[in-house]
Amino acid sequence: MKRLNLYLGLVLLSLSQLLPGCAQKENPNKSMSNDVAYAGYRPGTDTATLGAGCFWCVEALFQQLDGVHKVTSGYSGGHVKNPTYEQVCAKNTGHAEVIQIVFDPAVITFDELLEVFWQTHDPTTLNKQGNDVGPQYRSAVFYHNEEQKEKALYYKDQLNKSGAWKDPIVTEIAPFTGFYVAEAEHQNYYLNNGAQPYCYFVIRPKVEKFEKVFRDKLKRTNQAQTNKQ
Repeated sequence: MKRLNLYLGLVLLSLSQLLPGCAQKENPNKSMSNDVAYAGYRPGTDTATLGAGCFWCVEALFQQLDGVHKVTSGYSGGHVKNPTYEQVCAKNTGHAEVIQIVFDPAVITFDELLEVFWQTHDPTTLNKQGNDVGPQYRSAVFYHNEEQKEKALYYKDQLNKSGAWKDPIVTEIAPFTGFYVAEAEHQNYYLNNGAQPYCYFVIRPKVEKFEKVFRDKLKRTNQAQTNKQ
């Protein structure tokens, strides 16, 4: 982890100099977002869409980052309109579980979001994160513009060359084509269900490790809580 942290720091510095700044049934309660809707959440914000396994876990991490205004769990990268959670889990819609992040690039950059992204999941396992197996759990960056594309491809290439992982990175880097908001019970899952066994034994250890590694990037309230531990 120390080696990866050091290398990512060097890559971020070099890049800043190179680049600018089970039935097929539709869910009528779902909406498809677009760049205009999400980027307009607050003036001056930007949007990132990332897949790193179960969105319950990923959401719980990125919600804590300073400069992140909103994290929404949902589905991207598939071919079925308005997919349900059951359809996505059936592995035949093509969607990945993702989070849609609205962030302030003046506080936290897309580069820094990618740094967190690479370090908080295994990007070398195809369609798998831990015990979660299936294409919906694939590692993915759905880029919203050419700058995001260039940065994601650059980091992936440099990390592969660095040998940070013994196996090659298989993260999908593809254009953003749409985002379907997941059902209400999947939003703020860890915050609302922290006492459930999955949250306590699977998500909580990840959150605690994350808070230690990225202490300087946390919202102030999270920093205060982490400093007391």
